[in-house]
Amino acid sequence: MAKAPYDMTPSQTVGPFFHFALPYSGGETLTNDATLGERITIEGRLIDGNGEPVTDALIEIWQANSQGRHHHPEDGQEKQIDPNFDGFGRTPTDEQGWFRFHTVKPGQVPGPGGAPQAPHINISVLGRGILKRLATRLYFDGEAANDSDPILALVPEERRATLIAKRQGDGAAYRLDIVLQGADETVFFDI
Repeated sequence: MAKAPYDMTPSQTVGPFFHFALPYSGGETLTNDATLGERITIEGRLIDGNGEPVTDALIEIWQANSQGRHHHPEDGQEKQIDPNFDGFGRTPTDEQGWFRFHTVKPGQVPGPGGAPQAPHINISVLGRGILKRLATRLYFDGEAANDSDPILALVPEERRATLIAKRQGDGAAYRLDIVLQGADETVFFDI
């Protein structure tokens, strides 16, 4: 039986087109002068299994506002909507694998069964060779609500540190490196 022409096409990974097609100007800044809440900076490096920076990836974040409400029609909470904050950001990694976002510290949102979740930021990683986005979370170092967060509780205790952003300097900045493989691999969620 003869092979169809498409059977002879070699498989390819996705990209590298992230720096060209998907970033947009200001995508790393989620706030403006009128945004409510505590201003913070989130930064880190995307690192591969060999400890090398991933320079051609895209990091997206989505989060609740400072009151704990998402800018989404399905979030029916009676908490305040901030018209100056949509909670979505996107930025490419730089030549050293760094990414950075300027945002606000999110409030608590309800989780499974209505239990409150600790303040967190949802993160997606897209890049060459990653056929399905990688989904993870960023939690905040020293946050008392981390101890009772229903999602964080699903992560084995020895792996939780891969999700906890460490406070930097004066406390207005947090750092979380995302490691794609290896002993310190970041916990990714199958969603």
